[in-house]
Amino acid sequence: MSSALHALGRWCHRHGRLVVGGWLVVLLAALLLALGVGKGTHDDFSLPGTEGQEALDVLERTFPELSGISAQLVILAPDGSSVDDPSVREAIEATLDNLRAMPLVDEALSPFDDLVDGTIDDDRDAAIVQVQFSGGPGDITEAVKDELQDTAEPLRDAGARVEFGGGAFMNTGPTITWMEAAGVVVAFVVLWVTLGSIRAAVIPIATALIGVGITMSLIWALTAVASLASPTPLLALMIGLAVGIDYALFIVSRQREEQSAGVAPDEASGRAVATAGSAVVFAGITTLIALAGLAIARIPFLTWMGVTASASVAIAVAVAVTLLPALMGLAGARLAPRRGAEQSAGHPIARRWVGGATAAPWVTIILVVAALGALALPGRELQLALPGNGTAEHGTTERAAYDLIEDHFGPGFNNPILLQADIVHSTDPVGLMDALGKEVAGFEGVDTVALATPNPTADTGVVQFFPTTSAEDPATAALVERLRDAAPRLADEYDVRTAVTGQTAMEIDVSDQLSATMLPFGAFVVVLTLLFLTTVFRSVVVPIKAAAGYLLSVGVSFGAVVMVFQWGWAAELLGVEHIGPVISFLPILLMGVLFGLAMDYELFLVSRMKEEFTRDGDPDRAIRAGFVASGRVVTAAAVVMLAVFVAFVPESDAMVKPIAFALAVGVFVDAFVVRMVLVPAVMAVLRRRAWWIPSSLDRLLPELDVEGDALHERVARDRWPEEPVHLAADDLALRSGLRVERLRVPEPLLVVEGSSQDRAEVLALLTGRSPGTRSPVRVGEYVLPFDAARLRRVAMLVDPPWRTTAGTVAGELRRLGAADPEAAIGAARAACGASGSPLGVVDADTSLELIDPATRVVLTVAAAPARVVAIDLAELSDGAVERVVAALHWLTGDRIVVLGVAPGQPPLDAHVLDLTARWELISA
Repeated sequence: MSSALHALGRWCHRHGRLVVGGWLVVLLAALLLALGVGKGTHDDFSLPGTEGQEALDVLERTFPELSGISAQLVILAPDGSSVDDPSVREAIEATLDNLRAMPLVDEALSPFDDLVDGTIDDDRDAAIVQVQFSGGPGDITEAVKDELQDTAEPLRDAGARVEFGGGAFMNTGPTITWMEAAGVVVAFVVLWVTLGSIRAAVIPIATALIGVGITMSLIWALTAVASLASPTPLLALMIGLAVGIDYALFIVSRQREEQSAGVAPDEASGRAVATAGSAVVFAGITTLIALAGLAIARIPFLTWMGVTASASVAIAVAVAVTLLPALMGLAGARLAPRRGAEQSAGHPIARRWVGGATAAPWVTIILVVAALGALALPGRELQLALPGNGTAEHGTTERAAYDLIEDHFGPGFNNPILLQADIVHSTDPVGLMDALGKEVAGFEGVDTVALATPNPTADTGVVQFFPTTSAEDPATAALVERLRDAAPRLADEYDVRTAVTGQTAMEIDVSDQLSATMLPFGAFVVVLTLLFLTTVFRSVVVPIKAAAGYLLSVGVSFGAVVMVFQWGWAAELLGVEHIGPVISFLPILLMGVLFGLAMDYELFLVSRMKEEFTRDGDPDRAIRAGFVASGRVVTAAAVVMLAVFVAFVPESDAMVKPIAFALAVGVFVDAFVVRMVLVPAVMAVLRRRAWWIPSSLDRLLPELDVEGDALHERVARDRWPEEPVHLAADDLALRSGLRVERLRVPEPLLVVEGSSQDRAEVLALLTGRSPGTRSPVRVGEYVLPFDAARLRRVAMLVDPPWRTTAGTVAGELRRLGAADPEAAIGAARAACGASGSPLGVVDADTSLELIDPATRVVLTVAAAPARVVAIDLAELSDGAVERVVAALHWLTGDRIVVLGVAPGQPPLDAHVLDLTARWELISA
């Protein structure tokens, strides 16, 4: 992969304007698509396959008045009056008329209706109007909400206070504040300090912004066909911005490092994309897999969160390996660091840091693990719930409505619950529903039964009731559970099948399923960590250490969330308005995102330590040198990510705020405590044992070139061999067991003598078509195995041309790719004449069956539009082989020609690789 990335990076560097223009076109197209079809997000927390969802689906068919999107008008009478006052009641009736006139309104229930109860408070100074819509979430636009609020003008004129809440006013889109922009500014400052160049600092910011612009636009367009929860775009923005800047930082810093070593700018970009870019691609893939793993929960809105967050990471990776080198190409040599600006021999802070961490490694390990374990303990009290209007920002009408209902009616009145009953066999549906309503009212925790009625066709009945506690209170979940447990008894007594549903019950189901999914998802992430890092580092202990450190980081994040969002510590400082349970999908989302980030830091730090260890086998020096070499960039990357996440905490949406806070804590702990303190200490204790792996396991694992080791070797082979040759190989092992110890061919023509199997393998290898070899092989400017794909594009392995007899010379030469058959015939005639074997009467219209095999071979080579041509001549006579070789000496030009011959067939005046000997061969 590093070879492909090297070529990609160089191409993008050299075609900067084209690549930048292409990405800008993609951005514009995505923006236009979003503006054209986007409908906005909606918090639809459905859960297919559960009792609550199945009951809700039934209600959509049989009782649509109670199953669609709803809104609430909360009315507070003027001071000193009640809702029964004639002026207020008249205004309520006028408002109801306005509501019923709206096209999307199915029903607007008067608080004075005899069918409903509990919609006027005990003091009779507050009332609730329930409004049911016929459309789906996408139909409740801002214009519809504005029209809905305008219907209450009669109440406002009467001096009443009116606020609007309910499902229709749930958060419908992301809000970007100045704090997010401040986070980008902080990231820019960090990049400027780290890279020492404004130009170099601007490039990662620009690429990240373009990437998240495309991501956000595509997500907004996706709302036309999918129901996305309101935090989805903000989470994708937060993750895409953070990883986009970090990925670009790793590549830019490596490119500048290459330039400071005297490498040309385009080659420096190629090497940076192949080395740091390889690590970025692998890190992106692991993050993407972890986020896509959110589908394990089998919750649609969470699956979409994982998919969109994965898309933001994928786009960040694509931008980093294409747009970034293009911008570096436009900057050119101006991106190179000033002389002395990139010296790494210093870094006294990094040296003192790693020295302190490893001076007494056991003490460091014990202190870090004990401290992180203590901070993680509060995480045991983590309480989860899905958000409602109670978490909306103060000052919004939905938050005001929520607070008014809680103050005047009780906390449970914001969370209606439905008991759905199948009453198709009842002969007294009204009486049956009255009895069921009384049954529900008798349950502990039920405040008021507002409605108990059959539908117009008397096949489905609904009991709507309000609990005494809020949806977040565990007592509400216990009440739902007791009602469900009572279903068999109700079936026996009333001959009905019942199910508990409604938004509140659905949210409880989602929270329960998310809690149940945490363990399998955690196991998935840990196993993924072990597999990935074992494969990368060829070690057993390093992955275990990395997984343990990741779990400590997650635990501390959970503990910090509990302390701030449930206990209220520093809540005012961080702008936390709602103290209580946090959003249900925070744990599983945090585990997925933090996994990818933790692997980034582990990869960049430990891989450099391993690289240093392989040089001289000194584990202590490797820890120090690896830390000093990579610590600065990893520190900058962590600070950038921390700045982005922290920026989303003070002013962000109440659902996103705890997630951003948890990620910020997780990044800080994982980067600065786990990876930069605990990891060096553990490595110092393990020393050489850190890199041990059973040989049997090592053989089973695939080779992952994460740090671009293949490219390093390719660069080292650029000047190999020292002598000028067209073909070269060292220690080349064939499948037959034969080994070519040394091959040097100074001429552009090589004859390979040997068995059919050996000839076929060598000819395939020298045209880039061999399954692969670990031995270095040079064919012209191409070095295998690194350039096999590039060689294949300019090489031809030709079937014996004499086997085709139908057609004319011109037709055959065109089939081979000759643009001008006459010119090819002329070149072949000249070569044959110079070799003393005249071509004879051959022109474009000559039939192939009239031409001898040797002449066919010469014509084929002359016509082939390839840099390398290989043909097996074993079927020809010795004399024909001599004629071919003699002519090709005059025809090769800038081509390399490889000919295969049978044992005993080689001509006298050619460089021959003799594969007939059964010992190691040396061909000079």
